[in-house]
Amino acid sequence: MKFEELKITRQFLNAIEDLGFEETTFIQEKAIPPVRAGQDVIGIAQTGTGKTLAYLLPVLQQLKYAQPKGVRCLILAPTKELVVQIHGQVELLSKYTDLRSIALYGGIGPKAQIAELKKEKDIIVATPGRFMEIYMRDEIPTKQIKHLILDEADRMMDMGFMPQLRRIFEVIPSKRQNLLFSATFPPRVENLADEFLLWPTRIEVTPESSAVETVNQVRYKVPNFKTKLNLLLYLLEDRERLHRVIIFTHTKDLAENIGKYLERSELGTVRVIHSNKGQNSRINALDEFRTGDIRILVSTDVSSRGIDIPEVSHVINFSVPRDYLDYVHRIGRTGRAFKAGEAITFVDAPEEFHLRRIEGIIGTTVPLAEFPKAVFVEETSKEERQEQAREIDKQKKREDPDYKGAFHEKKRNLVGAKKPKPKTRSTSNRKK
Repeated sequence: MKFEELKITRQFLNAIEDLGFEETTFIQEKAIPPVRAGQDVIGIAQTGTGKTLAYLLPVLQQLKYAQPKGVRCLILAPTKELVVQIHGQVELLSKYTDLRSIALYGGIGPKAQIAELKKEKDIIVATPGRFMEIYMRDEIPTKQIKHLILDEADRMMDMGFMPQLRRIFEVIPSKRQNLLFSATFPPRVENLADEFLLWPTRIEVTPESSAVETVNQVRYKVPNFKTKLNLLLYLLEDRERLHRVIIFTHTKDLAENIGKYLERSELGTVRVIHSNKGQNSRINALDEFRTGDIRILVSTDVSSRGIDIPEVSHVINFSVPRDYLDYVHRIGRTGRAFKAGEAITFVDAPEEFHLRRIEGIIGTTVPLAEFPKAVFVEETSKEERQEQAREIDKQKKREDPDYKGAFHEKKRNLVGAKKPKPKTRSTSNRKK
């Protein structure tokens, strides 16, 4: 559907054209009319489907132009990175209007943000914590807020923002439009929606937790860590095909080590982001990656949600996520805005357990790719072999509480294999 068909006004159509968008996505087509009509809306759609535009366009159209009465729209997001991204979209979409917006987030002192707030704003995009911090200083007028939007609501629940959200609900007018957008809709998000939405229109464009259709998924069976590194180097040598790559790891230490290893391998500029990195460092790394100044980004799941970088050609899961929904968010960093992408997952023996469960969630089997003959397969060290065996034992015990462990099984098999010796009397006994 064309945006004109959704009765978008000219100043916003001009902004959309500048952004290069021609047709709506499914979530935009379904969500824009009820949001523009002032209804409470729950929007559930997989990552990369244009949720941000789905709520921004109709809300900005309702705001129309700047007013001296104070803040009229509050958008809450879980991370600084997402706040900065949403605020950037607000500014781009409102460029042909006089609407004024501000981004509020932690990691820096609040003084500059408070000074900017005094200039009067129509829209605030904020993390819940920083919003409440500045509100408690009596620096945010809330009486005119008519629109409240929660973006990446599932992530906010995962990060424990419920107490801050309840406090925010108490200090803004109860008569308002409420919008909740999320990639997934687990019970905690459902409870949140029940708590603050009033007879919402629920729009679920795709089955919850489904993987993006434009992403080609493959997996490689890899025996150990060193062979994973060899395979990673082999794949990254194809600079033309893998021209912008995000590598996801399970831990911060692993992300750091892989980043250093790739820098020594001279495969292009590499940046590493995780929760221990400073906020400015993470923002700068994402900006450089977005503009193409760096080719490879190594990250934990801190950047698996909500970050919109349209030209990511490949996502590589160096380790399989333990939070299975994170797989959907990870691979959603590629294949955005109808463009093709590829997600490659390295799987060792213990990770097969987690991948099987991920396949159950996404409703499809991730195809097994043929292991490249040019990649050297390292011998698994004794330490790693033992660690893998312990992990597999844990998984089997989880599935079968009566399972005693690999050592017990081995011992039982050895005992069963031994034949009992026939009893014979000694010579001395016979004589007696």
